[in-house]
Amino acid sequence: MAFLLALLIKALLVQAFWIPSESMERTLLVNDRVLVNKVVYHFRDVHRGEVVVFNGKGTGFDHAESVVPKPTNVFSRGVRDAQRLLGLGAPSETDFIKRVIGVGGDTVACCDAEGRVTVNGHPLDEPYVYENDYQRFGPLQVPAGYLWVMGDHRGASSDARQNGPIPQSKVVGRAFVRVWPLNRFGFLSVPGTFSGIRDASSPAHATPRSTTSSPAALPSARDLSDGGAGGPDAGSPSADGPTLVALTIGVAPAWRTRRRQGRSWGTRRGRARRTGATGPRSRGRFGCS
Repeated sequence: MAFLLALLIKALLVQAFWIPSESMERTLLVNDRVLVNKVVYHFRDVHRGEVVVFNGKGTGFDHAESVVPKPTNVFSRGVRDAQRLLGLGAPSETDFIKRVIGVGGDTVACCDAEGRVTVNGHPLDEPYVYENDYQRFGPLQVPAGYLWVMGDHRGASSDARQNGPIPQSKVVGRAFVRVWPLNRFGFLSVPGTFSGIRDASSPAHATPRSTTSSPAALPSARDLSDGGAGGPDAGSPSADGPTLVALTIGVAPAWRTRRRQGRSWGTRRGRARRTGATGPRSRGRFGCS
């Protein structure tokens, strides 16, 4: 009965995810485990600054590689499925975790005179960023219904800079708390720098044809290069995570003619010394983060 209840909670309310790569360091380290609120976005839109898990299938992230081998027989497949159900093993080969930088209608760019990412002209002070590579992009307008996501470990993250924005419909949920290891327990709150972003002044006009998983529906570089602004309000109710915990207890690269080859989950590759404004050295998978 307890096992069935756990599966029900996992399917409907909250799910544990394992972090297999370094693309969200130092916020999330390899082998960390987080809980993901799968309910919150049924009641409100995704907000800037939140850490989200999304399914990359059918998006620009679909090409990324994974070093987690696929099961070779029925037994190993069953073990893998059981681990995935409980959030104890490798995540799906198409799951990623990133931080939301811009929402539909926002204009995003990098870098200003101080090397910062800007959203609607507002520079972000990002103390959580690790090994910043200062890769230039934009200004680009995020289409309505899409999200611009980036990894905190900028030099080791394959994200919207290479792969384009993702449909909000692809988001699995919000990662709201780091639960393992215990000495790193902590809530994943929205950094204060996002509270200063002004709302876009007019609706976005670069709207994608659809938000289905079809690759053809993803916005092109031409779509994103259109000017304008507009989008949902920013903000992040702090009660999302603690409320769910109580319940359960009871520019650029991807649009260039050459796309960088994807980097595997657990394989660390020596980072090439940056010359000029180059892209990230490696790409992380979910857990990517």
